Amino acid sequence: MFLTLLTFISAIAISLIAAGYSILGLATLFAGAAVPIIAMGSALEVGKLVAASWLYHNWREGIPRALKAYLFTAIIILVFITSIGIFGFLSKAHLDQVKPTAGNTEKIMLIDKQIKQEELIIERAEKTLNQLDKALDVYIDKEYVSRGLKERKKQKEERDLLNKSINEAMEKIAELNNAKSSITIEQLKLEADVGPLKYVAELIYGDNAKDHFDSAVRIIILILIFVFDPLAVLLLIAANISLRQWREKRNEKQKIKDEEEKENKKQKDWQKEAINAKIRAKTYRDKQKIYKDFFNKLGKRELTNRDYEDFFNNMGSEELKNLGLDPDEIRLKLDQIMEWNDPNTNNK
Repeated sequence: MFLTLLTFISAIAISLIAAGYSILGLATLFAGAAVPIIAMGSALEVGKLVAASWLYHNWREGIPRALKAYLFTAIIILVFITSIGIFGFLSKAHLDQVKPTAGNTEKIMLIDKQIKQEELIIERAEKTLNQLDKALDVYIDKEYVSRGLKERKKQKEERDLLNKSINEAMEKIAELNNAKSSITIEQLKLEADVGPLKYVAELIYGDNAKDHFDSAVRIIILILIFVFDPLAVLLLIAANISLRQWREKRNEKQKIKDEEEKENKKQKDWQKEAINAKIRAKTYRDKQKIYKDFFNKLGKRELTNRDYEDFFNNMGSEELKNLGLDPDEIRLKLDQIMEWNDPNTNNK
């Protein structure tokens, strides 16, 4: 019985979980009518389990073939619908997990592009500064130092702007690298969460796992849905089979117990009847002795009032009636006999 109960609880638990996943998945597919979908899915899940149990119990009861075929087909279709809902739920869960990964990749690519732009600004500014330095070197090489100093003063404003742009670009690059580091750390955490799936993808596709990651996930989901709801339905049928077997064994034991009790009762009745027979035999012998003594005295005319009273007390009026005798008439006759035996009456 414990295994039967455990099988039934397992079937109900798996059915409830599968129903929950399926309803959530269907509600996601038809988000515009979430509440009606939830109500419909709940009713269909309950109906599926009831139909499976009813069909098992009445499969050999002579039900119409059309009804049997319809219910069987409906159960298969409902299992398929539940599997579709579970597929939708698990697929959405996977997409919600990998969506931040795709967003982070795009962010990192954008940051790298911005860093390259800032590096290009620095490169251009440094190139311009180098050109200015080369122009001054020409004056120094020709020993036009004073003129070179004048030219450098003229370049001061331009040099300051160039140095400022370089510094700003370097600061911007530092900020972008910090942002990139944060996103990279978050990306590594997300990749660690989906790491097992990557290993599964590598197991299936080998070196090409990176390009077939989503396909590997779909294969895993398909494997899950093919053993999820069908297992719940089959466990429910198995629980019904175990319950029927348990009832048959219990009824068989009860039948054996009833037969034993009936046999024991019969033996007790026989014993009781034997005891009652002995009691009746003894009573009969006692009353036979009373009859014999009474009528012996009656024949010898030795009856007394005491004998008369003892006879009626021992025999009883009811028993005399059962024998077809009227106690009152017997009493009257015996009174006459007693009067005849009374010497005083005869003297009169």
